[in-house]
Amino acid sequence: MRKLLVAALAAAALLVPAASQSATDYPVINRIIDEGFNHSQVMDTAEYLADRIGPRLTNSPGMRKAEDWTSGKFREWGLQSVHKEGFAFGRGWWIESSSVRMTSPRPIQLTAIPIAWTPSTNGTVTGEVMVAPLTSPADFAKWRGKLKGKIVLVTRPDTGSEPGEAAFKRYTDEDIAKLDQFQQPRYDPDAADRGVKRLGFAKAMDAFLQEEGVVAYATKSRNDGKLVHGEGYLFGVGDTVKTPGVEIAAEDYRRLARLAGLGLAPTVSIANDVRFDDSDPNAYDIIADIPGSAKDGSYVMAGAHLDSWVAGDGAADNGAGSAMIMEAARILAKMPRPKRTIRFALWAGEEQGLLGSLAYVENHFVTRGGDASATGLARYIGWSNRWPISTKPEWSKMAAYFNIDNGSGKLRGIYAENNPAVVPIFKEWLTPFNSMGASSVVIRKTGGTDHVFMQAVGLPGFQFIQDPLDYDSRIHHSSLDTFDHLKGDDMRQASVILAAFLWNAANGDALPRPPLPTQPVKTDPYAYGNE
Repeated sequence: MRKLLVAALAAAALLVPAASQSATDYPVINRIIDEGFNHSQVMDTAEYLADRIGPRLTNSPGMRKAEDWTSGKFREWGLQSVHKEGFAFGRGWWIESSSVRMTSPRPIQLTAIPIAWTPSTNGTVTGEVMVAPLTSPADFAKWRGKLKGKIVLVTRPDTGSEPGEAAFKRYTDEDIAKLDQFQQPRYDPDAADRGVKRLGFAKAMDAFLQEEGVVAYATKSRNDGKLVHGEGYLFGVGDTVKTPGVEIAAEDYRRLARLAGLGLAPTVSIANDVRFDDSDPNAYDIIADIPGSAKDGSYVMAGAHLDSWVAGDGAADNGAGSAMIMEAARILAKMPRPKRTIRFALWAGEEQGLLGSLAYVENHFVTRGGDASATGLARYIGWSNRWPISTKPEWSKMAAYFNIDNGSGKLRGIYAENNPAVVPIFKEWLTPFNSMGASSVVIRKTGGTDHVFMQAVGLPGFQFIQDPLDYDSRIHHSSLDTFDHLKGDDMRQASVILAAFLWNAANGDALPRPPLPTQPVKTDPYAYGNE
């Protein structure tokens, strides 16, 4: 009888799956929840970045202050190996002051902003407005000989972009379900070349405007609501344009265009005092560690970009993400020592082409074949089309990377990035947070932020699903990106979940990886290089 009982128990044991080494560590999760909700500092961190430091354009004085302050906070919280990792970037630039006014047929202060990395006006310049849409070098001939002494409106006017739905939104279950769709990869080897060719237009337009003797040029904001953005991308040493440029709010821009169209010849005065800093052309990522006990050098990682645009304070994009990364670091520094090291990164140059995280990938994980001479946005566009990929020793040691860069909305789940093997693991990790609104794992890939190049070289890099709030509708890169639009309850929830994911990833099995990519075949045989 005893032998039969032992045999039966042994057979039953075979039917019960062994506990996964990636299982949720509930005792530590409880401690993380307590620290993250009852002793949170995430909003203090976000407020300091947004209100006291303000906009953090890469290599600007604001960014340099943020680099030093965040490094100091990591050290204060007990993190180790806190350091800067530099990479070649270009010129620092900031706005000291700016004023754009219509002076006739009546005086109006216009809502406008200098375009990043364009030069000062060296005092006040005034000119008659001319609408001359310029989208390609083919447009130059139409306007040659007509622009001398003008302030040229280079964007074609439109009739408005009033929203068809509420600007502020939280995801419904139906919205999230739509994200759970596998998207087949697309490979067009000529796409990068076409993108690089388009990058040259800004410099070609500047050369044309200089030949024509224009006073300044203006673009129209892409959003209504008196929002401006001021994005510009000629930040490289030697790439600076000579023509002052401003972006004008859509409503003001259209008024100027209407008056010009009626033959009333509006005049505009611009006084831009902007500054360049060439003292250090390198940008810097901030790196900090919670050391693990493993002797193999393995680590998990979380990151967000610290840089921002300058129209607002960079609060949601991406002060919020940076504050949540830092809060997760503060929380985990109070927990037991993890098995793997937990590394935190605050990236620079994200807004100019993910350049900080790209530099980290190249310095630590892989080399890629092909032409490596491109810089700036051209480097970003062409990098994923260089083959083959050769791994470095550290490639096998990075077990997981988690990124936050979609504003301050609460986490609703995570994107599996076309990696079905992680789906059951992440669902288990989310179980303690289902009652907080985070329960979904969707297969879809995401792009446009700092996990992209890790995914591109076969590393398990992930982005979370966040409630959109009004991030895309009006906050993103705009003058409305201030602390007022951050949601504290959401950011506390997100910081706790991020810390829990990092803890589980640091102490469980390494997450399943996608294969190391090799050059794919062309997806569409009918895609031609001249498209």
